[in-house]
Amino acid sequence: MAERMIRQIGDPVLRQSCKPVPAVTANVIKLLNDLADTIHSGENRAGLAAPQIGIAKRVAVVDYGTGLIELINPVIVERSGEQTGAEGCLSIPGVYGFVKRAQYVKVKTLDRAGNVTYVEGTDNVAVCLQHEIDHLDGVLYIDHVKKGQLFNEHNDKPIDVLKMIRMSRNPEF
Repeated sequence: MAERMIRQIGDPVLRQSCKPVPAVTANVIKLLNDLADTIHSGENRAGLAAPQIGIAKRVAVVDYGTGLIELINPVIVERSGEQTGAEGCLSIPGVYGFVKRAQYVKVKTLDRAGNVTYVEGTDNVAVCLQHEIDHLDGVLYIDHVKKGQLFNEHNDKPIDVLKMIRMSRNPEF
């Protein structure tokens, strides 16, 4: 188990659609452990997806204070309600934006033993699940932010969301 370096906006792996895990192997277990170690090594870390540490596999973890949720090949199979709230990302430090998400989600996933299981989340847990699954599809939360709803967390000044999205797709921009 190890803490891993978190990839930052502009890294192409963050925009990749991740490959499904064909089988739960020792390497997948190690990846889950590394993801957990990485989110638990700092403050305000509620979730982390494999591409955020440079691995384009459909694996993520969430821990919003209710215990670690491990996701392997997750798919949202049910969603309902609506909520809008401030969201940030370890791969886009110093920025937050307001995102509309489902209030409730049900996720089909594999557990460490390779068994199909279901995870349900409401409120903040639902947001985290949706956020991390988006990462597995190459989607960043800024893709959901409307103009005028992205801010610098240090001074609350607005940031041009379109410029940030272009930068996330082309770091030379």
